Amino acid sequence: MTRSPRLVGPGFYWQDFSAGDRYRTLARTITEADIIAFVGVTGMTEVLFTDQTFGQGVAARGRVAPAALTYTLIEGIQCQTLIQATGLALLEVDKKVLAPVTAGDTVHAIVEVLEVRQTSKGNRAVVTTRNDIVNQNGETVITYTAKRLIAGR
Repeated sequence: MTRSPRLVGPGFYWQDFSAGDRYRTLARTITEADIIAFVGVTGMTEVLFTDQTFGQGVAARGRVAPAALTYTLIEGIQCQTLIQATGLALLEVDKKVLAPVTAGDTVHAIVEVLEVRQTSKGNRAVVTTRNDIVNQNGETVITYTAKRLIAGR
């Protein structure tokens, strides 16, 4: 008897989330190439990101990464893992940048589910999470709350 292959990779459905659940994402080291590519594709050619000597007054450790780069890398990790094929929409983000991130820093996120609210339309829910982006030294560099529309089974 031939069995169908099992699908690997889908994220959590809204029924898999409960308030108080916590997850730790995989980590990602931000490289000089990441910063240059992100600045180039977005047009964020602010001297803070393009002139390494200018950024030394802010973060003497190296080239400063745009906070948007750090945030979107963590969002990418969540899309690839936690909400792959189940995330329907990012509805709202409230973000606070707490510290600079520079080339060579490694970041991950601690994701805490704050609320799961099933919608009245269809098999879906709004899942609210707090996402703390933490660097290799254990410092929270960005914190944000996200509301997402998540599919159900």
